[in-house]
Amino acid sequence: MDHIKQQIEALREELNTHNYNYYVLSAPTISDFEFDKKLRELTDLEEQYPEFNDPNSPTQRVGSDINKSFKQVKHKYPMLSLGNTYSEAEVTDFYNRVQKGLNDEFEIVCELKYDGTSISLTYVNGELTQAVTRGDGVEGDDVTANVRTIRSIPLKLRGNDYPAEFEIRGEILMPWSVFDALNKERAEQEEALFANPRNAGSGTLKQQDPKIVAARKLDSFLYYLLGDNLPTDRHYENLMKARDWGFKISTATKKCKTLDEIFEYIRYWDVERKNLPVATDGIVLKVNSLTQQKNLGYTSKFPRWAIAFKFQAEKELTTLESVSYQVGRTGAITPVANLKPVKLSGTIVKRASLYNEDYINSLDLHLNDQVYVEKGGEIIPKITAVDTSKRGMFDEKVFFIKNCPECGTPLTKDEGEAIYYCPNESSCPPQIKGRIEHFITRKAMNIAGGTETIEHLYNAGLIHNIADLYTLKWQDVSRLERWAEKSAKNLVESIKSSVLVPYPRVLFALGIRYVGETVAKKLAMAFHSIDELMNASIHQLTEVDEIGDRIAQSIVKYFSDPENVAVVERLKEYGLQFSLSEEVISQRTDKLAGLNIVISGTFEIHSRDEYKALIEQNGGKNSGSISSKTSYVLAGDNMGPAKLEKAEKLGVPIINEEEFLKMIE
Repeated sequence: MDHIKQQIEALREELNTHNYNYYVLSAPTISDFEFDKKLRELTDLEEQYPEFNDPNSPTQRVGSDINKSFKQVKHKYPMLSLGNTYSEAEVTDFYNRVQKGLNDEFEIVCELKYDGTSISLTYVNGELTQAVTRGDGVEGDDVTANVRTIRSIPLKLRGNDYPAEFEIRGEILMPWSVFDALNKERAEQEEALFANPRNAGSGTLKQQDPKIVAARKLDSFLYYLLGDNLPTDRHYENLMKARDWGFKISTATKKCKTLDEIFEYIRYWDVERKNLPVATDGIVLKVNSLTQQKNLGYTSKFPRWAIAFKFQAEKELTTLESVSYQVGRTGAITPVANLKPVKLSGTIVKRASLYNEDYINSLDLHLNDQVYVEKGGEIIPKITAVDTSKRGMFDEKVFFIKNCPECGTPLTKDEGEAIYYCPNESSCPPQIKGRIEHFITRKAMNIAGGTETIEHLYNAGLIHNIADLYTLKWQDVSRLERWAEKSAKNLVESIKSSVLVPYPRVLFALGIRYVGETVAKKLAMAFHSIDELMNASIHQLTEVDEIGDRIAQSIVKYFSDPENVAVVERLKEYGLQFSLSEEVISQRTDKLAGLNIVISGTFEIHSRDEYKALIEQNGGKNSGSISSKTSYVLAGDNMGPAKLEKAEKLGVPIINEEEFLKMIE
């Protein structure tokens, strides 16, 4: 068995080296195919010989799908925020204060301020043991399982000259390319877009499923070592050693001895940051000597030895060339500004959202206007202002369209809403294709394919609605351009397999306006079959938790259309699941009927999401905040002090896990 163990350890060491070359040095020495082949070999060996399992093996980077709540961990060293400056004069003031406080020679280390999620990593004997978010600076969430999936963070260190135990801090980041691709996917689903990579990265890091985290391809930059027995008394030199150990340290980090050198650095990166693959929002200045840092100490809020210089929100002036209008699957009309291409935050921006008619009117837009576009780390591209001094006398004012740009149908707008809709649901091509694209997505029916697949099938006349998918023959599909027999058979097989998708997801897949994943689940639990739902009145619908008039009216309207009913009837014939299984229904109770329950803290027996599901399954209602209508607070460890105080003030009973589970026995 010794030779098997040696073979496994050799493969792990080799794969760790390739990971370091690819994700930290950006200099791979083997192809992806060769890497995957070696990873597969290691995976097979680990499965065959589980006695040699290691949580830090390269095979564990994909993440487990075990759902866990995050535990709160107290930081060994508080994670304090930095004081911010916004001008060179304030940087000069900081420099002079340091000079006066030390009365000795000093160096300033300049670093890019990455706009991500702060993280603290602890290593013991060269292995990652814990990863904790900043939280409130005193304690944060233990996200170790998720951080293990980030390829640029070493699970085992290189070399052997690192301290027995130390902490290293930095930022977890979502690259612009990943962020743009993620928002594109969400836009296709007509889901709310992430505002910026920081929010998207932070949300990803808090996912309960590490497999989702692994798929999001997060990155990192580390920037500060703490602990006893550090290599040197110099911050910069410690970072250089950390790079040797396998950490991703920014190559932009620089030592400066004078104010002029600092300003040169700031001015250079204020421009060059636009070419970076990740978001930055400033420069951090730190005194290099750790002894001098201790001598300078802290104010009540910030260290005196460091400060952050914040860049102005990145914006560029460009030309508004035209305005086009997109039609979504629900008929929603979205105006889009088409711009003369301009570089912004590492990407070329050609288009920007104009949101709705009110937004266009507020800007008083004219074609050929010189417009300011912002992206930076703050927002997706949008026009924030117009330079009217450059407007031509005959430039045409932008008015919102009155008819659908695809089918010509007059647009409608519900009272109190800002969005216009095309009401021609049955014949407007983008709506038809959009509904079919939504139907096949992973969260809905999980059918192989995407926008291009639906475009091919629709344009060839093979499908006109979602039910037509189930009549496709692979022979017809394979005759289309760029379709081979194998891919056509895979598509048809995937469609056949989708009949096993459970009722709540089928309901979501229908694409009824305002019926998202959560609403579909609630409707399925309230109306156990599609027939019950089709015959439900607005009053019956609004009796369901979180179903208001708007959603209820949309559902009634959908099923009052004979074409929609005909499609549903066809889908029934093809074997789709349009009712809850007896097993699911049998687990449904009314033990918590009429009760509003707030969940707070972290739990051991079940996760927060599992408790939410149990509350709904037993007829109760989840609530996010405590009020006089709250029946119980289900409290775990680390219940928020504000919630505790409010519950006690209002006299709301607080129960623990065991008491709650007894209630639903």
